[in-house]
Order: sequence, then C-alpha cells, then structure tokens
Amino acid sequence: MFQSFETTSDPSKGPERLASLRAYLGKGNTKGMLVPRADAHQGEYVAACDDRLAWLTGFTGSAGFCAVLPGIAGVFVDGRYREQVRAQVDLDHFTPVNWPEIKLADWLREHLPEGGEIAIDPWFHTIKEIEDLRRALEGSGITLGSYEDPVGRIWSDQPAPPVGPVSVYPSELAGEDHASKRRRLAAELREAGHSAAVLTLPDSIAWLLNIRGSDISRNPVPHAFALLYDSGLVSLFIDDRKLDDAVRRHLGPEVTIKPVDQFEAQILKSNGTLRLDKTSAPEWIRELAAVNKVRIAFGKDPCALPKARKSHAEIAATTEAHLRDGAAMCNFLSWYDDTATTGITEIDLVTRLEHCRRDSNALLDISFDTIAGTGPHGAIMHYRVTHETNRPLAPGDLVVLDSGGQYQDGTTDITRTLPVGDVGAEEKAAFTRVLKGMIAIHELRWPKGLAGQHIEAVGRLPLWQAGQDFDHGLGHGVGVYLCVHEGPQRLSRLSDVPLEPGMILSNEPGYYRPGAFGIRIENLIAVEEAPALPGGDEHRQMLHFRNLTWCPIDRRLIDLDLLSPQEIDWINSYHATCRQLLSPRLAKTVQIWLDRATAPL
Repeated sequence: MFQSFETTSDPSKGPERLASLRAYLGKGNTKGMLVPRADAHQGEYVAACDDRLAWLTGFTGSAGFCAVLPGIAGVFVDGRYREQVRAQVDLDHFTPVNWPEIKLADWLREHLPEGGEIAIDPWFHTIKEIEDLRRALEGSGITLGSYEDPVGRIWSDQPAPPVGPVSVYPSELAGEDHASKRRRLAAELREAGHSAAVLTLPDSIAWLLNIRGSDISRNPVPHAFALLYDSGLVSLFIDDRKLDDAVRRHLGPEVTIKPVDQFEAQILKSNGTLRLDKTSAPEWIRELAAVNKVRIAFGKDPCALPKARKSHAEIAATTEAHLRDGAAMCNFLSWYDDTATTGITEIDLVTRLEHCRRDSNALLDISFDTIAGTGPHGAIMHYRVTHETNRPLAPGDLVVLDSGGQYQDGTTDITRTLPVGDVGAEEKAAFTRVLKGMIAIHELRWPKGLAGQHIEAVGRLPLWQAGQDFDHGLGHGVGVYLCVHEGPQRLSRLSDVPLEPGMILSNEPGYYRPGAFGIRIENLIAVEEAPALPGGDEHRQMLHFRNLTWCPIDRRLIDLDLLSPQEIDWINSYHATCRQLLSPRLAKTVQIWLDRATAPL
C-alpha cells in the first residue's frame, strides 16, 4: 500500500515542544516566532525532516502556520482545516485562528501591543510573504528578525533529508526535450535583461530538465535548486547520490551538477542581474543578495507559465491516464455498490481503491492520501482516515471519496460522493446544487484574458441561491506526472492569472455540514480554444473547458426537480461518453454495472 493508516499527529507532545521553543527563544531578545508549514523550496508538501509545524503542534494539514508568543500560540488555518485542527492540537496550549479572515499582522498587534521582535527563518518564508508582513506591521513596533532554524535546534530526532532517486522523463511524453525548453526560456531572460533566473520550486526544475524525483511521497519531484542562465546553460544544485548514469547522460554537458552547499557561492559569483520570483524564492536569497550587493530583479519563475500550458503531447498523455484511472474507478464503484451496506469501513474503501488502481500495472504512486470520509467525517474537507478514526459506513451516510493516481503519463484527481443506502432529501438537494455548479463550469465559454477569479462564482451560484457555500477554492491547477496542486492557475477568487489553452484545472464545488455530512464532485478539465458560434464576434477569441475525467456521477443522489432540461441532457451525454470510452476497458460484469450506473435520467 502507498497509503498507511497510522496516526501521524500526537497532540500530547505539543505542550512540551512548545515550552522548549519558548525557552530557546527566551535566551535572546525575541518575543516569539513564526513556524510555517514550508521548506526551502516552498512546495505544498514537505519531507518529514521539514515538517516543523506538525512536529511542534500536531497539525498535519497541507497549509497553515503557528505564531508562537509568550502567552499564546496561534495555529492559523483556512476553511479546509478548521475541523481537523481542533482534533489534532492540544487546545489548552494552541489556539486555532481563522485565517485569512484574521490577518497575522492584526493578530500580532493585538497580542504584542508593546511591540518586539518576532523570529523568522528566512529559508522558510517567501520574499513576498515577508515583504507583505513587514508592510502590514509598520508603526506597530513589531519587527522581524532572521534566525537560523530555531525549531531544528531543539528537534533532537529530526529525520535526515531525503535522498530519493531521480529518473528521466521521456521527451515523447513531455512533447519537448530539455535543451529546447532551456533555449526557449533563456531567450526570454535575455529579452528581460536578466543574466540568470533562480529556480527553487522542485516542480519547475523537474519540468525544465525533463526529470522526476522521489524526495516527497505523492509528488514526483527532486529537492534541488537551479540557476538557468541567459545562455540556456543550467547549474543544478542537488545531492549527486540521487543521480545515476542514465540521468547524467540525459542532462548532458549543458547542465552542470553541483553540491547543494555551493548554491550560495554561485549566487555570489553572479556578474549580471538575477531574477527572483517573490512568490516562491525564500527570503534568505534576498537577504544574501542585499548584504553582498548582488543585483537582483523581481519577476515570475520563467518555468511557471510554460509548465502550466501543457503541450499537445502532455494533453494526449494525461487523457490516456485519465481513461485508465476512470476504468479503475468503475471497478471500484461496482464493488462498492455490492458491499456498501455490509459493514465495510473507510479503510476498506481506501484499500480497495488503491488495489483497483494497482491492477492497471501502471500506478507509480497515489497523487495524495485518499480522502474517504463517511457521515460526519465527510465534512472534514481533507480528512485522512487512521486506525483510530476508522468509521464503518452506516445506512443513510454520504461518503466523500477524493483520490487520484500518479502515472508516468498523467496525474489524476477525482471526487465522487456516494450514498450508503437511502439518504435524506436535504442531502440530495445539496448534492444536486453542487452538481449544477460543476455542470455550469463544464459548459462555460468565456473571453480570452479572464482569470479564475472572474469565473469561479459560476460554480457557486446554485449553492448561493440556497444560502449555502463552501470554504475551499473551486479548482486548482494540476500537473502531468507532477504535483496534483500546481500553480499558477486556479479557479479561485484570489487568482488573477489568465486562463490559457493547455492549462489543466480541477472543477470541484462542494458543500459541508459540520458534524453531519459532506459533498464534493470533482472532474479535471483542460482549457481549449472554443469553436466559433454563428452570430458570435469574429474578433473575440473564446475559451472553454474539455473534460478529462470520465467516471459515473451517482444518479441516486440527484433531485431531478432541481435540474433544468439542459442539465439533464448534459448528465445523460456525459454518461453516454463514459460508457463509450470506458466499457472496452472493463470486464463484462463491470460493463453491466456501468450500463446501469449511466442509464439516462
């Protein structure tokens, strides 16, 4: 099994560790410290050696931070984790804070009215994060002071950094060899007058060099830093134990491999202007450059948009991966319908689904720990089942099943909400509103140039009209055998990145009633140019989404009275395509199940 069910959070250790950190900080002049869930590479997921937030507090969510002060330790989490954080931290010592509604600067001003210094480790905060915080604290008397890893200094059994092997990613799947990518991006650096760009995001480096790694479970990326020069050459700073001869040959003479501890020296040798992305580069690099008078310019990671705009080869590859994954889902759902009311548990769901994906002989990992929450657990948006929390499915429950696979040709992410026997009318109505929002996004056409913030409300409207909403984004970017959460594109009110052809996103509206049930339906979609329509503006380029995920949506949860004729037609058409594409990949018994599951409404 890729997924384990051990409890990785222990609230009982938090108070002692918090006291140790306060004692360590008390030796200096600091009033407190910020402990983020981040590493030097600013990826969403961190290796065990970098999971300082979980070690200190017990909270294991993928986003958040702790602000430790003498009299209070606030754990800042967004709407996805407000149920989870209360179950994972010692509430007598850690105080959950609703973020971003409550701003860190406002909270610090309230709890440090006399001012003082707050410690940060500049490796673990981005330039923009620290810049914004300093601006928000102006006039408060609160300052930020850089310190070298205070948490690491008291973490006596901190794991060693990972040394996962790197592999070559085939050019035929990428659609372009890494020499071509390097030349293409180098031309952009020359045009901007930048001698080199600093790359710190592991997925940017993996994409640029057509390599994949294994330093972080679920995300096939290597921990490394790189400098991309305006000549197209690259300096790659990586533990060379990760590289075999095949990878070295693939990288070739234009990619110089250097130890990670030479990264600082190479920055100091810079003769021109270095580009730094404020949103991903650590504050440490800015401080190093400022002290040593290295010329820097702020600009976007040059890999970010090219990586997001998938090549035709990448779209073709991930299309196949999604069909393979859809067949695995059908095998699972057929089994589920036979066993849902027999006393099976959440762990049984996770285990069976992983086996169905493994049966393809193509699964390399799961793309995240499967979320299988039944009944009240479904309202915990990023619930992870453990042996201690494992809950049997009970009649009347809804099950939120959010999962995905990592295949060499693609990364999948799909959510289906399933009934356990008959469920109530209220649950069906909420499910149907969520479905209406998902359909609205699938059917949307919009003028080129709009960003996620301009269109995400379309997927929320049916819920809003009923006085309901959900506290996560409508959709995130997705890579191709890379990270399941990939920027910079998102379907979010916070995203100002215009959507462009080739971008892959999730479409996942939901609804959650704490202590009762949860609902989420998710497909992955790719941005494409939309065909012209009669009477449309000839000069106006329109975009639309092409569906990538094919798997039945549970008809038993649909309230037909809430659907328009056009929405019913969409569901019937979607299910007809599921039958057409997936039936040839299924055994006869599962084909029969699929025919029933996709029968016209």
